[in-house]
Amino acid sequence: MKRIAWGITGSGDLIKETYETMVDIKNKTDLEIMVFLSKEGETVMKWYHMWNDIQRDFPNFKTEGGPNSPFLAGPLQVGYYDALIIAPMTSNSVAKIVCGIGDTLVTNVVSQTAKGSTPIYILPVDREMGTVTTYSPEGREMVLKMREVDVSNTKKLAQMENITVINSPDDIYDIVGVSKD
Repeated sequence: MKRIAWGITGSGDLIKETYETMVDIKNKTDLEIMVFLSKEGETVMKWYHMWNDIQRDFPNFKTEGGPNSPFLAGPLQVGYYDALIIAPMTSNSVAKIVCGIGDTLVTNVVSQTAKGSTPIYILPVDREMGTVTTYSPEGREMVLKMREVDVSNTKKLAQMENITVINSPDDIYDIVGVSKD
């Protein structure tokens, strides 16, 4: 694996853990990691005080100008990138993909990449019924209850062509073939 595209949506849950994983992978490999953010992904990075970090650690990052801007779908469809990783992904983006809606940069990139042979790995934040503990940008613990509709959409997403749902930022190590330790 030489190049991966990493998309970030507007989820605060798992953003710090995913970011730390991606920085670790970048530091352990010579992978080219192109990062792209939805409009809300940019908002969350700023809200969690990670905006300066992403600019420093991943200078080859792009922000959404529209559903097809910057143009990423073509290079992903033709295999320029070895994998597309969206982590973390909001329940809103999952629902759009399941319904075939590609009206944001991330949802359009996923729908168009699925038409090619580049593998897609998605880390949805709403994976199982129950509660999840997450943290606000200030570090305040929050317990969130998963909604049945969101968990159901994640299950539908897992059944879609060319998409693999992952359960943890640590799964990304296996995807790229790097040891966590």
